Amino acid sequence: MRKLIIAALLLLSPTVLVANTGGPSLLDADIDLRDQASLQRGAKYFVNYCMGCHSLQYMRYNRLAQDLGIDEITLRENLLFGDAKPGDLMENAMRPQDALKWFGTAVPDLTLVTRWRSSDWVYTYLKSFYVDPTRPYGVNNVMFPLVGMPHGLSNLQGIQEPVFAHDAAAGAAPVVVGVKLVKEGTLSAKEYDTMVRDITNFLTYAGEPMQLERQRLGVYVLLFLGVLFIIAYLMKKEFWKDIH
Repeated sequence: MRKLIIAALLLLSPTVLVANTGGPSLLDADIDLRDQASLQRGAKYFVNYCMGCHSLQYMRYNRLAQDLGIDEITLRENLLFGDAKPGDLMENAMRPQDALKWFGTAVPDLTLVTRWRSSDWVYTYLKSFYVDPTRPYGVNNVMFPLVGMPHGLSNLQGIQEPVFAHDAAAGAAPVVVGVKLVKEGTLSAKEYDTMVRDITNFLTYAGEPMQLERQRLGVYVLLFLGVLFIIAYLMKKEFWKDIH
């Protein structure tokens, strides 16, 4: 029984869910799915800056509007483009063969990116682009070396240069360990951080729209199980009180 309890605690512990890969440190995205204003801004930024290439093929516009408190008029004016309808999935018009031609690989759908990578990873990734003339689009990324996409937010963030660390081993090539902003874009560093946090917050919601509801129901389930345990324990005492 003791071994079973220890195994259950290890399985439930969040520390076993995140492995130390030895890569760059992740920044704290400070996600808050109860911040509806942040989610609304994140949806707007995603549709305007990211959806030209990336889709959310498991999310529907009207579900997004319902969850984020967006009325239909605002939805049609700000988030629906072309012939898209409120009941449509959030897909884009980029064909896979065009993506292969332009980027050398299929452009990933981002519905589940925060569940695959984590919210902190996505937030750090969006802040980690730097100038690299050797790459086809002139940029690289600390979190995703040799990334094949352009930096779609570069005019907002500005220009970043890599920060290198030199290995003590003789002849070892320097390793990029971070970035430094050398020229601001149209947004200040603080404004850009807020924008990236909003996008990450929205993608976290998109990965599991029922997360807050799941957590709320989880509390009631645990309370029910707690009451059931007490009743079962009292019944056990009653049934076994005359057995020695």
